[in-house]
Amino acid sequence: MFDLIINFLSRLGLSGLLAGVYIEAMGLPFPGGIMVIITGILIEQGKLDFSSAFITTFSGYSAGALTAYTIGRHLGQPFFLRCSKFLQLSPERFEKAQTWLDRSAPAFIIFGRFIPGLSNLTPYMAGVSRIGFWYFLFYNSIFTAGWGFLYLMVGMFFGYNYQAIARYLNSKLPLVGLALVLLYFAYGYIKRQLKNKVKNF
Repeated sequence: MFDLIINFLSRLGLSGLLAGVYIEAMGLPFPGGIMVIITGILIEQGKLDFSSAFITTFSGYSAGALTAYTIGRHLGQPFFLRCSKFLQLSPERFEKAQTWLDRSAPAFIIFGRFIPGLSNLTPYMAGVSRIGFWYFLFYNSIFTAGWGFLYLMVGMFFGYNYQAIARYLNSKLPLVGLALVLLYFAYGYIKRQLKNKVKNF
């Protein structure tokens, strides 16, 4: 099944990667990050070039983030507060995030993507706060470059060790299943703890 996905994406090429990371940067529920990792696997297999893939990832993510920023800048805070229930964004959390953004906009732009409940709204809120276009572009580019490079490298590492990992997974399938279940519960616990910290921020 995994080989079928890789073959499909290898046919889709860089245009598919561009669209995937654009949607990801817009904060929509789409596995753009997974596409970048699989692109790294294709690079390791010699089907794609690293430089082209990195430029495509960087360009698509930057374009998506700038689109979200522009939407936030033009629609403003009243729109997001009216849609707070749909976006699962309470006025209190919005104000706390706004306070953090006012204290350190660079930290918010670079690290806001990692905050549960706010990650998808980071570029929108930067626009709502009317942060300068070039200011946002600069710090968002720092995040985008690091994110794209890391995900491509993870995919390349996985691709390099793909056969060994596949053999290991097949031979240790019950243990792998148990590990995945434990990781699932650990992820849920960590996510709840982070949400509590954000609420108390």
